[in-house]
Amino acid sequence: MRKNISYLLTVCLFCLFGGQIAFAQGQDKEVYLFSYFKGNGDGLHLAYSTDGLKWESLNNDSIYLKPILGKDKLMRDPSIVQDDKGTFHMVWTTGWWDQGVGYASSKDLINWSEQKNIPVMEKFTGTRNTWAPEVFYDKKDKTFYIFWASTIPDAYPEVETTTNEKGLNHRQYYVTTKDFKAFSDTKLFFDGGFSVIDGAIIQKDNKYYLFVKDETSVPTEKNIRVTSGDKPYDFPTQVSAPISENWVEGPAPLQVGEYVYIYFDKYRSKKYGAIRSKDMQTWEDVSDRVSFPSGTRHGTAFTVSPEVLAKLKK
Repeated sequence: MRKNISYLLTVCLFCLFGGQIAFAQGQDKEVYLFSYFKGNGDGLHLAYSTDGLKWESLNNDSIYLKPILGKDKLMRDPSIVQDDKGTFHMVWTTGWWDQGVGYASSKDLINWSEQKNIPVMEKFTGTRNTWAPEVFYDKKDKTFYIFWASTIPDAYPEVETTTNEKGLNHRQYYVTTKDFKAFSDTKLFFDGGFSVIDGAIIQKDNKYYLFVKDETSVPTEKNIRVTSGDKPYDFPTQVSAPISENWVEGPAPLQVGEYVYIYFDKYRSKKYGAIRSKDMQTWEDVSDRVSFPSGTRHGTAFTVSPEVLAKLKK
């Protein structure tokens, strides 16, 4: 009888604490968020995923932060990273012909700080635009890298463009900061010898990979290429052959298990696509397997804790 009672107690304790352990382990599972805009730049939207394939909108696809900066008061291309203290930092395109980028921070992605303009290109006379800023946080030296695409007239040899691009000839520029109060001088970030926009970085196995959109129009490219180096700047200017189809933009890298996914905006067909790789050399197109909220435009993907997602769902 005593043996039976002892056995039953053991089973009950295992069920109780084992279940709690299993629950805790489930709670520790990484989840993923995707920041994006809709329309011409209506504000910050968020979607989540647990597998990197199916993305569901949060807050009924409503806006978490509405833009108030810039000539056009837009919020396009929202890029978000989280620092080692848990704060989220976001930069975005404030307008079609502005010379600065927008910035705000948040502890929970719900309540945001005052929106501020970072005048990154104001010292470069005649700068046409400041597009698609991306923020990357390098944990090694606790430094933020903010990089974007701008056209400075006559700064580089002209490339053939179509008339609807208004003669823009982009290169990537950047600043660094540790606190979003003091910034380095603006410098050239990447010049591959062609018009380039939409840079994005991911770190994997002690290497940094820079994904960019080749904006060449004649012959038509409009595709994603990649280069890599041992630090998050001074990337080799020699890029890979195209790793995506043409007429895509806004590459957003994300590590999901053994794969690195690159999501991109198929802006002509108004839907999202993706490729993935295990070795960063061979890429598999999985566009037919991913799903995003209707109307999703150029954003970024990042990892968060289950607690962050739980608060967003409330």
